[in-house]
Amino acid sequence: MSPSPDWLPPEQYAETLPKATVFGAVFFTDEHDRPVQLRSVYSMAVHPWQWPGGTMESGERPWETAVRECEEETGLVVPGPPRLLAAVFSLPGAQWPYATAGYIFNGGRLNAQQIKAIRLDPDEHDEVRALSLPEWLPLMPERDFARLTAVMNARRTGTPAYFGSWDWEP
Repeated sequence: MSPSPDWLPPEQYAETLPKATVFGAVFFTDEHDRPVQLRSVYSMAVHPWQWPGGTMESGERPWETAVRECEEETGLVVPGPPRLLAAVFSLPGAQWPYATAGYIFNGGRLNAQQIKAIRLDPDEHDEVRALSLPEWLPLMPERDFARLTAVMNARRTGTPAYFGSWDWEP
């Protein structure tokens, strides 16, 4: 049987598909279950408060990316096994031409000494805070706060969240 006239070899078919980047991040709370976030020095207008994480490099899997980025950005080494809290998806937009898929992993609780020992990469972040959800609300865009709330609920319930509307601005 011959292939359909619409059939393309895999390498040609792949060129017709949407492009996407992937990120991995680690979510921590303090001993009082307050989310720990880092203030961005390069994305203050779009995503001012972030979790340790970043874009996947060639040959990495999302968990490996999250662990590597967390250590680079904070000095914290996250032990395994990976515990997924949420999957995040965004469509491309004016600020980024690709869709983005992300995986947020549970880093557990940090005590005051661990938080104080965080070494921030000054090219990426300039402050670390642990605040309650109501205290985070005025400090971040609505969609970032909605994502934070979804991740907190996932951590509390043990059911991973899917946050599929974290789109780039059109």
